[in-house]
Amino acid sequence: MSIDSMFVHKMWNDDELSKMVDGGVPFPMLSDAGGKVGSAYGVYDPDAGVETRGRFLIDPDGVLQGYEVLTPPVGRNVNETLRQIQAFQLVRKTEGAEATPSGWIPGKPTLKPGINLVGKVWQEWKTSQAF
Repeated sequence: MSIDSMFVHKMWNDDELSKMVDGGVPFPMLSDAGGKVGSAYGVYDPDAGVETRGRFLIDPDGVLQGYEVLTPPVGRNVNETLRQIQAFQLVRKTEGAEATPSGWIPGKPTLKPGINLVGKVWQEWKTSQAF
């Protein structure tokens, strides 16, 4: 979603994204003309009429679980976004019985939150990094 029109999104997809991602992006791009959504998330600058790049991870219940806001010169990492989504999905699926350590990827060990983990996170993290 951006403040750009659907026509700018189409041009960007056809002329740029389709050359980076086979067939272009597999989801609709939305226009936030006027910056209402960007204002709600604190990324719209009404004086300049632009939005700062932001990524917001919202769970199925509508709860904001994570976000990242970057200035335009710094690119985002789609793989990190996908990793975080997978981590949030795992935590949700296990109802908090499992947590993901820093840099966790699917298939790697998880943490089991509880009193037995207190003071031992570093050991679990070190073990998970060895795989």
